[in-house]
Amino acid sequence: MCGIFGIVTKNGRVPDGILENATCCLAHRGPDDSGNLVLDASPDGSRQVGLAHTRLSIIDLSPQGHQPMADAVTGNWIVFNGEIYNFLELRAELEAHGSRFHSHSDTEVILAAYRAWGVACLDRLRGMFAFAIWDAPRQTLLLARDPLGIKPLYFFDSGECFLFASEIRTLLQTGLVPRKVDAEGLFSFLAFGSVYEPRTIVEGIRAVPPGSVVSLEKDKISTNEYWNPLPDPNAGSAVGSISKRLQNAVVSHLVSDVPVGVFLSGGIDSSALVALMSRAGVRATTFSLVFRESEFNEAEYSSLIAKRFGSDHHELMMSQQDALSALPMALRAMDQPTIDGVNTFLVSSMARAAGVKVAVTGLGADEMFAGYSTFRDVPRLERLSAGFTALPPLLRRPVAASMAVARGGSDRRRKISEMASELAAKENDATHPYFVARNLFSPTERKALYTSDSEAAERKMAAQLAPSIAAAQNLDPVNRVSYLESHWYMRNTLLRDSDFMSMAHGLELRVPFLDRDLVEACFRVAGKEKLDGTSPKPLLLRSVGVDLPPEIVNRPKRGFTLPFEHWLRQEMKPMVESALAKETAAQTLVHSTAMSAVWKRFLAGQTSWSRPWSLFVLQRWCEQNL
Repeated sequence: MCGIFGIVTKNGRVPDGILENATCCLAHRGPDDSGNLVLDASPDGSRQVGLAHTRLSIIDLSPQGHQPMADAVTGNWIVFNGEIYNFLELRAELEAHGSRFHSHSDTEVILAAYRAWGVACLDRLRGMFAFAIWDAPRQTLLLARDPLGIKPLYFFDSGECFLFASEIRTLLQTGLVPRKVDAEGLFSFLAFGSVYEPRTIVEGIRAVPPGSVVSLEKDKISTNEYWNPLPDPNAGSAVGSISKRLQNAVVSHLVSDVPVGVFLSGGIDSSALVALMSRAGVRATTFSLVFRESEFNEAEYSSLIAKRFGSDHHELMMSQQDALSALPMALRAMDQPTIDGVNTFLVSSMARAAGVKVAVTGLGADEMFAGYSTFRDVPRLERLSAGFTALPPLLRRPVAASMAVARGGSDRRRKISEMASELAAKENDATHPYFVARNLFSPTERKALYTSDSEAAERKMAAQLAPSIAAAQNLDPVNRVSYLESHWYMRNTLLRDSDFMSMAHGLELRVPFLDRDLVEACFRVAGKEKLDGTSPKPLLLRSVGVDLPPEIVNRPKRGFTLPFEHWLRQEMKPMVESALAKETAAQTLVHSTAMSAVWKRFLAGQTSWSRPWSLFVLQRWCEQNL
């Protein structure tokens, strides 16, 4: 796992010091080594390419793995972030056809694969990756990102130069990118608690789409998709192969020249990883974050799994005060504002301090095996939405108003009522119920907060979301939610947050449940196999091949939670009130009076803590970066 940066000048030299500054900015991502170089990008030397890399040494720890790395045959260069889990198989195939290697790194295998197969090599890579190849003979820059978007990669075109980097903050520190909030990016943050790609929170910076290649050739930028998860309609069901694919995914993700740990929470997903490793004859080294306070301590569950499968278990002890003290550092680690990720920052910090450099996590299992409440709620809301759409427009608002009045009961019932009310009130069917279910602020709240034209912003956002809705239309309801969850929430919140929060400590996180082969197979399994009324994630539980203890299977679903509700009302209250009152770049696009109203509603117990927290995070990010 590493950090990468590059610049292609359109007419002139690479600015002095820019590569050195980039390696300093990315040092947390790769504390083991760094390198940079400048190349001529045209025969007359009027254009140049600069490449920089910081290295976290995981595979081939020797100096032969140093980057930027050259292909001696073609003159191509690469900077690479990630891991290719099948690199040994690819290396053997390439050697059989005459390739010779000088290192034991997966980086050199990518260069040889590109030399042999061109861009088609991407279809053979199994792993998580973001890399840039300077194709010297073609004078072309290629930016490639893995199929699921596990590893980030951003670019910016100023007209005078083209920049790319693993983190947005690295692009900002060059001084070549205007420090200006992207209005549409901010609007999607208000909608969902994270900025939805390909936009970012900074105007002009874009993300390379997952499963795609962005090419810069003679100043022309083009984007081509090489993969998407939607199944061939003629392909048969893969339900019978899930167990084998799951086993292969977990074992393949253990390839490393340093020890690999497992983050064990005691939930189904991380427990399944340990069980699958045990089934393969691998004794897991497990790490669990344990709170001293009993109300947050879930050590009994992680200890149960550790004993059941004989793992080398380590408990990382933390108090609420420890977590609270770490919050300022977690906020500084955010590459983009997000309402999530602090939990990953904490467990990554503790694991790295314990000597762990690589950890396997259960991220992605909920999306692939129908673990969220959205898998039950959204199909119901789809049916409700169809009924509302059939009503005459004049009747929709009275129905919505009656639902709003009827809100009450449990938090879950209130949330369902709010979503149904929003669906009844909408004047067209541009918004799919999934996005209503994932809303942070409702359209009415967004309108109050947003200083610009919120109606135009809503239309643009609906246009951004529409292609994914159309793409998933022919899937059954469960797989449709799976596609939307993985395409939006997982990619833009869970994966992005996991990357920058773990890499803030130089820790690599691996996600076997997002193995490409496994994901493709999961989308070829009917939704009824993934969801039933008897147990959570039945397909996953059947496919593990080893029974998990009933205490794990039957416990209520609960993520790694922090007491934000309490903190915002007590220890953090002065800090949040002060931050929301400050003038920052965000307040050119967000009404300060509306932010204050959100805070007051929270203090009165009328809204979730996540809403004032999101505004606080936004303010802090703008204060630190803009």
